[in-house]
Amino acid sequence: MRIATFNVNGIGARLPALLQWLEETRPDAVCLQELKAPQEKFPEAAMNEAGYQAIWHGQKSWNGVAILARGQQPVETGRGLPGDPEDAQSRYIEAVVNGIIIGGLYLPNGNPAPGPKFDYKLKWFERFILHASQLIEGGAPAVLAGDFNVMPTELDVYKPERWLDDALFRPEVRAAFHRLIDQGWCDTLRVTHPDEVIYTFWDYFRNAYQRNAGLRIDHILLSPALTPALKAAGVDREVRGREKPSDHAPVWVELDLGDR
Repeated sequence: MRIATFNVNGIGARLPALLQWLEETRPDAVCLQELKAPQEKFPEAAMNEAGYQAIWHGQKSWNGVAILARGQQPVETGRGLPGDPEDAQSRYIEAVVNGIIIGGLYLPNGNPAPGPKFDYKLKWFERFILHASQLIEGGAPAVLAGDFNVMPTELDVYKPERWLDDALFRPEVRAAFHRLIDQGWCDTLRVTHPDEVIYTFWDYFRNAYQRNAGLRIDHILLSPALTPALKAAGVDREVRGREKPSDHAPVWVELDLGDR
């Protein structure tokens, strides 16, 4: 089973690129972030025509997350991150696909830091860590996939000295990510590429992609119940170099689920 995550940075502008990538790689389940579209503007018909059923949590102009499943309907189990009923930002959605709980997330950016946006990021992260612990305690196989807006280590960022005060790299944020991993989640890209400089995001400015001046901020985490099934993980880097690309590239994992 192949599970992927892709921050499309606007599904309207990126639909042709998304459909091309889906046709080429045929993942079984996909988490999408930054739809930047209200609920009624999600291109459901195009997804269906490509062979995918979808659930989505839209928001006008900002945020927005979705889960696609090839040849089946994702069974929704959650919409919005628990813990703050006043949080109206569309950043989390959860479904069961092939017996696996998949949580798709778009963690807040948090800049400028310090400030209210950074405070919101830290509070959201704490709610997410609590929810993740409950998923593990439940014992079911689970995946957390999306744009975490966190570079966990210096290996995950081009010229880390330039990012020390950024909300994606501040010590509080990295510590929160490591507390998440300490629950037992497997950081699939880093486990399969322990010493490799591997990025998932390249800014549109200053020829960042051409210079490979990137960041690793898109992650797929597996729960302990699912980690033994991990066979491979990678980044479809070439998608970032195509016409009218997102500033992110798709990230994927390959799982061996036996007869499931």
